[in-house]
Amino acid sequence: MFEPVSAKESFPELEHEVLRFWREEGIFERSLALRRGCEEYVFYDGPPFATGLPHYGHLLAGTIKDVVPRYQTMRGKYVDRHFGWDCHGLPVENEMEKELGLKSKHEIEAFGVDRFNEACRSIVLRHTREWERVVTRAGRWVDFKHGYRTMDRDYMESIWWVFRQLWERELVYEGDKIMWYCPRCATPLSNFEVNQGYVEVEEPAITVRFRDTDDPRLWYLAWTTTPWTLPGNLALTVGSEIDYVEVEDQGDRYIVGEALVPVYWPQDRPAIVRRCKGRELVGRTYLPLFPWFGQLRGQGAFRVIAADFVTTEEGTGIVHTAPGFGEDDAAAAAANDVPVVCPLDDQGRYTEEVADYCGRFVKDCDRDLIRRLEQEGALVHRTSYRHNYPHCWRCDTALLNKAVATWFVRVEAIKDRMVAANRQIQWVPEHLKEGRFGKWLANARDWAISRNRYWGCPLPVWRNRETGETVCFGSVAELEEKCGHSVSDIHKHFVDQIVLPGERGGQLQRVPEVLDCWFESGAMPYAQYHYPFANRERVEKNFPADFIAEGLDQTRGWFYTLVVIATALFDRPPFRNVIVNGLVLAEDGRKMSKRLKNYPEPEKIMETYGADAMRLTMLASPVVRAEGLRFSETAVRESMRTFILPLWNAYSFFVTYARVDQWRPASGAAAEHPPPPPANQLDRWVLARLQSTVADIRQYMDAYQLQPAAQRFTGFLEDLTNWYIRRSRRRFWKSQNDQDKQKAYQCLHHVLLSFCKIAAPFVPFVTEVIWRNL
Repeated sequence: MFEPVSAKESFPELEHEVLRFWREEGIFERSLALRRGCEEYVFYDGPPFATGLPHYGHLLAGTIKDVVPRYQTMRGKYVDRHFGWDCHGLPVENEMEKELGLKSKHEIEAFGVDRFNEACRSIVLRHTREWERVVTRAGRWVDFKHGYRTMDRDYMESIWWVFRQLWERELVYEGDKIMWYCPRCATPLSNFEVNQGYVEVEEPAITVRFRDTDDPRLWYLAWTTTPWTLPGNLALTVGSEIDYVEVEDQGDRYIVGEALVPVYWPQDRPAIVRRCKGRELVGRTYLPLFPWFGQLRGQGAFRVIAADFVTTEEGTGIVHTAPGFGEDDAAAAAANDVPVVCPLDDQGRYTEEVADYCGRFVKDCDRDLIRRLEQEGALVHRTSYRHNYPHCWRCDTALLNKAVATWFVRVEAIKDRMVAANRQIQWVPEHLKEGRFGKWLANARDWAISRNRYWGCPLPVWRNRETGETVCFGSVAELEEKCGHSVSDIHKHFVDQIVLPGERGGQLQRVPEVLDCWFESGAMPYAQYHYPFANRERVEKNFPADFIAEGLDQTRGWFYTLVVIATALFDRPPFRNVIVNGLVLAEDGRKMSKRLKNYPEPEKIMETYGADAMRLTMLASPVVRAEGLRFSETAVRESMRTFILPLWNAYSFFVTYARVDQWRPASGAAAEHPPPPPANQLDRWVLARLQSTVADIRQYMDAYQLQPAAQRFTGFLEDLTNWYIRRSRRRFWKSQNDQDKQKAYQCLHHVLLSFCKIAAPFVPFVTEVIWRNL
């Protein structure tokens, strides 16, 4: 006999009962055991940081990661699902700095790198219980017990192996480059990290005049929005084919781009003394604004040079060039043998080379520099300028563009291979393949992979700076053989103590940097299994992954780093299919903010309407196609009205009448065995509708199209409840032995079970309850 069904069931309470059943009976584990030995479907789970609590963005990505593996398991495949934790990097360090009241790298070093790193280790997994509780409550099946952690020695050893492979292929190098640099974290950022933190700011914009060396009445006008870079000025750059004019104003003459004369003299136009092309100005010299680098005049500094990046769209047509503070500036300087100076320390403060401002943070000096230029007669014009400026993605500090010694991966050398690998990937939505991601690949630059920090996987490189002897290790065993003792932990505060004898005399010490945490997550396909030191056959057999999923921001994050490393190591894409979700916003369209309290907490939604309704709301929306979703409680309530309640009502109707008539399906009858072709037209019609729904869901799911799949259910439920059941009611009122009544029971029983099967990956709780009872 079927268990009775309440028409006013509490779905959150039902879901808690299902969770208890899954936990006590080990249902997830049994589902894995049932498929062990079958064809494997490979899924990679990108690691989140456990220093914060999960939000809707995590639950959205987690739901996508649950639906696809559930579906593939039901299609007969074995799908291993391991959770992973991102344990290293600036997010963890920043959290610990706040707790310890540390404000700089120097304070960390005074506190003790060993103490700081162990403190970081202690907080890395502080919220894992909350994560496991919330993720499990949302209905996701994933193995937390055997999950990977990027701070474990085995994981880190695999990262060393990856680095060594790149080293041997000459795809790793150390070099001085102009990088965006966080003065608060005292480390450079990679280009895709920089793209995560642009903020609109208002900054001073000034026009300055530089005096010609030979003619005290001739000046060159240049414009800048970064006055702090002016002490590093060593050249003025013009465009070779740009038209320039020399104009006279109050006894002085100024050289400026002809197109910009109306900007600086909007009313009384000055007399034009002469016209020339930019190439005619090249080689002229001028006097420095400040006294600090005057000694470089004989070494090629303070000259007019030419470069292609100069335009007349803004400014003066002449670019103030500080080779130590800008990528274009550095390239132009290198092409014209202009020296480079970068008088900044690792916290963005002027060094002794800029004596008058030594020890002060450069951006704090803008006002004093402008005042000084005005007093000395060099300031021509001052205004403000609004533009998007990069800030650190973790601490929100404005970045500086400066020369930094960094380790790089030669991405530009493998760019064509990366583009070829991308052609083999199915992207959902498809436009990302050649659009956002494809364009990012096409313009990819060498990847800065080192960080001047502490809590991370150390570069496995030891060096004697005097002799130049350098050794790169690809395993802990190699290091142990060289140093002569066991090494149980390879974090910075352990391996920095290991000093090795050099083959040419002297000692080798480890280079101080640690690896970018994005490098660690990009190596997870191998490191999660401790490849190649273990599980070699399994990894190689199951690479690349069949499926991954993350948010749109990962097109320039995890998706990108996976492709870089997989292409460099194996010349293959790291995954075959990817679903990219968009951003979950508050109902008013703004970013969700705990401070503003502009969104309902996920757990409150699940305890009010149930996780099924929340899951379906997200899956049926454009957010699973990389578009934004304005999350609202109303939308979840609508999912209850159009899906959960109609399904439950159909189930309740069936069980109520079946209990009255004590009807049970014949032995062996189940969803896998549809009833014989029925005579009743309603039965034939609803079975046809079911068959087409099943076919559509399979087609959508095989193409990773979750939104149309999730939207397909409501149409069938409307047909089932408003047409089939409503017009079949009289059939269930007939006598016990009526054959048509038996056929109606048989048909509706089959339809409900079949529907539960196709809906189970999307709404696992309510379908579990119905399936178990029927």
